[in-house]
Amino acid sequence: MNKVFLIISIIFSILNSAQQSEIFKLKNYRVSVLNDSIQETSGLSFFDGKLYTFNDSGNPAELYQIDKQSGKILNVLKVNTQNKDWEALANDGRNFYIGDFGNNAGTRQDLKIFKIPFENNQLQNDSLKTISFFYAEQKDFTPKNISTDFDLESMIYLNGKLHIFTKEWASKSTTHYTLDPNNPVRQAAGKVESFKTGFMISDAYYFDKKLYAVGYTKKTEVFLMVFNETESGIFFKANPQKLYLGSALTVGQIEGIAVDEKGIYISGEKFHSPLGTTKPYFYFIPKEKLKF
Repeated sequence: MNKVFLIISIIFSILNSAQQSEIFKLKNYRVSVLNDSIQETSGLSFFDGKLYTFNDSGNPAELYQIDKQSGKILNVLKVNTQNKDWEALANDGRNFYIGDFGNNAGTRQDLKIFKIPFENNQLQNDSLKTISFFYAEQKDFTPKNISTDFDLESMIYLNGKLHIFTKEWASKSTTHYTLDPNNPVRQAAGKVESFKTGFMISDAYYFDKKLYAVGYTKKTEVFLMVFNETESGIFFKANPQKLYLGSALTVGQIEGIAVDEKGIYISGEKFHSPLGTTKPYFYFIPKEKLKF
């Protein structure tokens, strides 16, 4: 009976989402099932035209180069540090930035980003540095599992700064902060702007003066939101375009997005629910299929 109620709830959620945003069927752009080694993919990033991903908490501290046409693993790069809860990946053309700041319970006081030089397809682990930060607004660290507004899974590099976008479980919003990637001491994240997304952002990517953000709700609704950069490093002053991509029950728990001149690449980790398990899929949406 619980399954029946769950199905009914999902159907109503889908109908409601369809009324509030444009429907775009992500499942029609499925490329492959990701390798078992990256079934908990949690982000995507292009570096010199090559696509990289990684796994989140409880997995090896490794980056994986994957084929952007098939999703197959091409190379594995070991990182000389711990994967406590990796959730985002970005780069500045010289260094990778790995966000070890997953914070589902809102209790972490060791939020950090690893900065690692990358040369000749090799990570320079001997030169790894740690960027530590905190939110000045957060005073309460009482555990609030998947109810906190201080979770984080999204990061981009732009204009000499790291830009992070919170995953706000309670507010269904996101807050945009910036960090200095060259600051050697623990720093307060600088608050820039906020936006009511209606879902929790699980990854973001910047390309051609647009910010692309993917995420989901607790009701398994999956969304893509595209913001225009109205000023340098400012995204939330104009209304974005919002696409409903489907349910996590069919497309997976979407955790990664990357964009290039050809289109949008999306990855989802294996998703478990009372109705079954959804495989970790890799998707590609050609540029010509999009209206923005």
